[in-house]
Amino acid sequence: ALRVPFLYASSASVYGGGTEFREEPECERPLNVYAYSKKLFDDYVRRTVFDTDHSPVAGLRYFNVYGPREAHKGAMASVAYHLFNQVEQGHNPKLFGAYDGFAPGEQSRDFIHVGDVADINLWLWKRGSSGIFNCGTGRAQPFRAIAETVIGTLGQGEIEFIDFPDHLKGSYQSFTQADMSRLRAAGYNGQFRTVETGVRDYVEWLKAQRSS
Repeated sequence: ALRVPFLYASSASVYGGGTEFREEPECERPLNVYAYSKKLFDDYVRRTVFDTDHSPVAGLRYFNVYGPREAHKGAMASVAYHLFNQVEQGHNPKLFGAYDGFAPGEQSRDFIHVGDVADINLWLWKRGSSGIFNCGTGRAQPFRAIAETVIGTLGQGEIEFIDFPDHLKGSYQSFTQADMSRLRAAGYNGQFRTVETGVRDYVEWLKAQRSS
């Protein structure tokens, strides 16, 4: 039988309000329907695929991905993309104020550059590994770091804090940090860009696109 690798997009949103970010059911606490739908498919794959002789199947739990060619996502594009646009249009970059025990701009996520995401996908496809894998960097950084990098790269702007929106309260992840142990144990040894490096490169790319 043909063994054709199948890679699918899960999401770090399945961890929801949890404090551990391992690819285990006990760590999964989805806060919204989108996250719950991702968990349901992961559970289906766990029940029906991994214990059988089949083509390699890998689910990747993407953390906060940013980078080139995401404009089509509109409002769902990365914070880096939106902050760049705000500064380019002559406005100050806006971040959420204090919420959930975090100081203004200090809510933190595991931000990963799309180039690093592509590397992980290609590695898993070529290797033929099965499983559910976190796709992050293993390091949480604050949203403030993104804003500061955008400001520093463009040479203008000042962070402006806004009230945390009511409609996000109770369904917002204030902190995520991928546990990368499973992917590392599978043999992946690639390095990841920091926010300071990845966002700077992304802003330079966006500038070049606007001027071309």
